[in-house]
Amino acid sequence: MAAGDKGKGKGAGSGGSSAKNFGDRRDLTVRLKTARRRSASSQRWLERQLNDPYVAAAKREGWRSRAAFKLIEIDDKYRILKPGQRVVDLGAAPGGWTQVAALRVKAAEGRGQVIGIDYLPVDAIAGATILELDFLAPDAPDKLKALLRDGGADVVLSDMAAPTTGHASTDHLRIMGLAEAAAEFAAEVLAPGGAFLAKVFQGGTERALLDRLKRDFAIVRHVKPKASRSDSAELYVLATGFRGRK
Repeated sequence: MAAGDKGKGKGAGSGGSSAKNFGDRRDLTVRLKTARRRSASSQRWLERQLNDPYVAAAKREGWRSRAAFKLIEIDDKYRILKPGQRVVDLGAAPGGWTQVAALRVKAAEGRGQVIGIDYLPVDAIAGATILELDFLAPDAPDKLKALLRDGGADVVLSDMAAPTTGHASTDHLRIMGLAEAAAEFAAEVLAPGGAFLAKVFQGGTERALLDRLKRDFAIVRHVKPKASRSDSAELYVLATGFRGRK
């Protein structure tokens, strides 16, 4: 259930980083010679990574993955992360979103709190608490709640994505199931006025989930940051102004 971008950096990006315009690039496309033991799909993946400006920027600025720029871009526009807030990051590995959240709520300075969870290991991040546990495990929600200060959160993030099968309908159902589980958890822990951000797939959020979010939040919108690959079906649903637990 980890976030989809697995590239890791060694440092931590600057809390003041903003989404950048990567469109003005010279044609510096890198093409690899086909290796005998490398499949065509692996060849394409490697070439895409080498030619992705966000991958290069993540390594240069110390972010764990290119996914960090997606959250940076969304937060720059909608201001969902503020100093002193309590944040839960579902599907945290390799830690890009957790890094961004910890810096923007100033968790390392003791002002905010960030808790990440993933069944994959995540290297330590300053100011963040990481649980190596499957979010869908029966005891996971209670363990997260026990760690939250005052028992609540201000923001719940979910970049969770199940392994793709190549079958569009199946992949859509899987990621929607994760989004629904994340939304249910958010409704249990968010403080009034809180925000929820989760990955879904293009084709629209399922009506049941959308109806629930519209009932629980003042504003619900779909966003696709520029840092999302143009050929990717991923989309994000952002719900703000939590009305409070029913």
